[in-house]
Amino acid sequence: MKIAVPKEIKNNESRVGLVPSGVRQLVQDGHELFVQTTAGLGIGITDEMYVEAGATILNSLEDCFAKGEMIVKVKEPQPVEIALLRPHHILYTYLHLAADKPLTEGLMKSGSTCIAYETIQYPDNSLPLLVPMSEVAGRMSTQVGTMCLQKDKGGKGILLGGVPGVHRARVTIIGCGIAGTNAAKMAMGLGADVTCIDLSVKRLAEMDDLFDNRVTTLYSNAQNIEEAVINSDLVIGAVLVAGAKAPKLVTRDMISKMEPGSVVVDIAVDQGGCIETCKPTTHQNPTFEVDGVIHYCVANMPGAVPRTSTYALTNVTLRYARMLANHGVDKAIAMDQPLALGVNIYKGDLVYEQVAQDLELPFTPLDPGKYL
Repeated sequence: MKIAVPKEIKNNESRVGLVPSGVRQLVQDGHELFVQTTAGLGIGITDEMYVEAGATILNSLEDCFAKGEMIVKVKEPQPVEIALLRPHHILYTYLHLAADKPLTEGLMKSGSTCIAYETIQYPDNSLPLLVPMSEVAGRMSTQVGTMCLQKDKGGKGILLGGVPGVHRARVTIIGCGIAGTNAAKMAMGLGADVTCIDLSVKRLAEMDDLFDNRVTTLYSNAQNIEEAVINSDLVIGAVLVAGAKAPKLVTRDMISKMEPGSVVVDIAVDQGGCIETCKPTTHQNPTFEVDGVIHYCVANMPGAVPRTSTYALTNVTLRYARMLANHGVDKAIAMDQPLALGVNIYKGDLVYEQVAQDLELPFTPLDPGKYL
């Protein structure tokens, strides 16, 4: 199979879909690899390193899409990339379609087959290709929230862990999955007063055990969320419903009752966000203010630490890239149910039911068994 890796063009995005070790493995498997020039330069990977691994360097985005049968990326395709997709293409990347109807309709119109990292799902409901970026985003959320609390950044001017004789900052984390747990680890490590909120009583018990009863755990309901949010200096939204648009758990009214200079960070913004006042921002302009509260809502947070993020991501994406390349889409999804769940669009048909419901678009069931 001919596999192409274009350079990411989303704002301040330096991650890359394959690193040289992945290229080398796919070449050894018998495939042709094409990489757009300077695609990895943002994380210190030169064209020469890709060539040594067996890739051919291409000069343009257009060349990548013209040469490649499978396009391996990191972020959802931008309009110029959607225009280059053809029915024979396999697109393998993060998609986050549930919050983006124009993107979904554009991919359907292309007739291509689009596989989303974030919906490849194991029988235990874990999302193996989302885990590393959730770990990065969770840890970063505390880091950027801490910085936004500084007075020079518009915050109320408090240190997360305080100092002896002074109150610690109050941090509320909504959602105790991978991202929320990592946010809590960082906040606890910095000495904050941490409250964790989740719908799963079992998960709350696990958080209590994990942190030796040093965090406050609350069951997720409107009253608990409101009281915690209003009394917090930093609120981190880390809610995830696999493949679906995030529910709005923090309302505009709650935000308006927070102290001026407080901060909210919405990790779920690429799925629509769980904080009503949030809207996607970029690393170039990461924050905005609503009712005196600083909002950080960057949709590709791990892109700020692209070297760490790329290697963490490609550690888990290569397995399925090899499966798709070695067997083709039809046989691969028939062989592997988790991979079949990653298929959001199959030859132009929207085959992921939750996305179809959220966007009110026609749904076509995918039957992997019939492709054997």
